[in-house]
Amino acid sequence: MELIFRDDAYQKSCDATVTSADEGGIRLDRTVFYPTGGGQPGDSGVLRLEDGGEIRIVEARKGADHEDVVHVPEAGAALPAPGTKVSAEIDWEQRYGRMRIHSCMHVLCAIIEGDVTGGQVGDGKGRLDFNLPDTQLDKEAITAELNRIIAEDHPLQSRWITEEELAANPQLVRTMSVKPPMGAGVIRLMEIAEVDLQPCGGTHVRRTGEIGRVRVTKIENKGRQNRRVNIAFAD
Repeated sequence: MELIFRDDAYQKSCDATVTSADEGGIRLDRTVFYPTGGGQPGDSGVLRLEDGGEIRIVEARKGADHEDVVHVPEAGAALPAPGTKVSAEIDWEQRYGRMRIHSCMHVLCAIIEGDVTGGQVGDGKGRLDFNLPDTQLDKEAITAELNRIIAEDHPLQSRWITEEELAANPQLVRTMSVKPPMGAGVIRLMEIAEVDLQPCGGTHVRRTGEIGRVRVTKIENKGRQNRRVNIAFAD
C-alpha cells in the first residue's frame, strides 16, 4: 500500500483502487488517510465512488503491519467490491489541526528535559507525560518558550535512517512507552531545524509558524514520577 501521507501530509485526497473490503474495513492500494498510532488519532473522511455515491470513513486504523491501513466505514455502509475505483478524501480541517498540535508537542519535547511516558494528540489540544520525579514545572514559562520557538518559524522535514543508526544513537528515542516500529530496515525521523530530532511516523506542518499561538492549560502530577503537560491553541 502506498502511504501518501508519510511523504506529503498536505495532500487531501487521492485516486485509489479497493483491494479488499470486509467486516473489518476497506483496504486501498494507496491512501492519504493516517491510521491511529503513536498517540495521533486516525483520519476520518469519505470515499467517493465513480457513480456519485459516497462511503463515510469514521476512522483509519493500522492493519496487519505498519504499511497496512484499514478504512473503517460508518455502520451499515455497503462495502465496495475489490477493483472499485474511488477518490479517498480526508477531513482536512480535522487533520490540519492535529498536525499543528503534533508539531507543537515535538517543540514541547525540546523544551522539557525528561523521558516521555505517554501522550495524545487531540482536536485543538494535546498532552505529553514526562518522567520527572521531584520536578516542578512552570506553566507560564513553558507557554512563553513554546510561543517563542513557534514564532521563530523553524522548518520541519522528515528523513530516514537505518535501524542500525538508531541503535547507535539511542538518545534520539524520547518515548518510553512507544518504540519506533522495527523490521523494515529504516526509521523515519522528524526534524525541527535547530530545535528537535526524534523518530516519528505522524503528520506535521511544514514550519512551526503554522502552529499558531498556544498555551499550557494545566500541569498535573500523575503518580510519583509522571508530570502531565496539557497544551491547547490559544485562540
